[in-house]
Amino acid sequence: MLKTRVITALVLLGVLLPSLFYLPQALWALLLAGFIGVAAWEWGALLGWREWPRRALGVAVAASCGVLSLVQPEVIGAGGSFAPAPRWVLVVYAAAAIFWGGVIPLWLRAKWTLGKGGLGLLVGALVLVPTWLALVQLRMLGPVALLGLFAIVWMADIAAYFSGKAFGKHKLAPSISPGKTWEGALGAVVGVAAYGLVVRAGLSLEQPSLPLSVLVLLLLTAISIVGDLYESMLKRQAGIKDSSNVLPGHGGVLDRIDSLTSTMPIVALLWLLLVYPIQ
Repeated sequence: MLKTRVITALVLLGVLLPSLFYLPQALWALLLAGFIGVAAWEWGALLGWREWPRRALGVAVAASCGVLSLVQPEVIGAGGSFAPAPRWVLVVYAAAAIFWGGVIPLWLRAKWTLGKGGLGLLVGALVLVPTWLALVQLRMLGPVALLGLFAIVWMADIAAYFSGKAFGKHKLAPSISPGKTWEGALGAVVGVAAYGLVVRAGLSLEQPSLPLSVLVLLLLTAISIVGDLYESMLKRQAGIKDSSNVLPGHGGVLDRIDSLTSTMPIVALLWLLLVYPIQ
């Protein structure tokens, strides 16, 4: 299993890192549309759909993202211009922020189910489309900056794992994800805060202010944990261990991006509100 995980991770890095640094923005958007299409196919499994409807959903979502990137290239920074904050983009990100910050905590508490119809499709759209858009737009900050944003989620996962292993006694959500503990969540908060402060000091950043920086990091940590718990609950309700096996040893695309789906749209929203005027 470890060998399989390592090989898969190396293959992914071999594809994603060169793409992140060297692909034109339009091709980066289309590559991510393909990944999101796979995630949409996996979402169909959470809805309890059969294979062919799942494939149709994956193709439809990938095609929709691809068409959007071609129809409005300026929104993703392709075609020589970058106008990332039309009202519809802000509405998409705001809907995602309300969903993750307001609706999902209630959902986790009540343990609602997705169902197989319109609600499940709407939720899937709120989970996947803003993620695709955020990962495309945030690349305009630079590949290294986007990796730095990914590292917030990675740090949360790593710190939660090790602090949970070392100190975990009190279950965070035993009926959803028995392995997660409050001590692990606290470790994630500390780890992300430390990472953010080191980056801030290393780059001599003065904006945003230190209190606001810490507040945003705490918010992102909490939202990343919520995203992880939400996918765990959906898989448990669907009776599956992994979203798929397309990534041997790692499960599926949704398993790898669960925390990114909740955090990256909020990061993109904050960035646009701070930097770009509403159009």
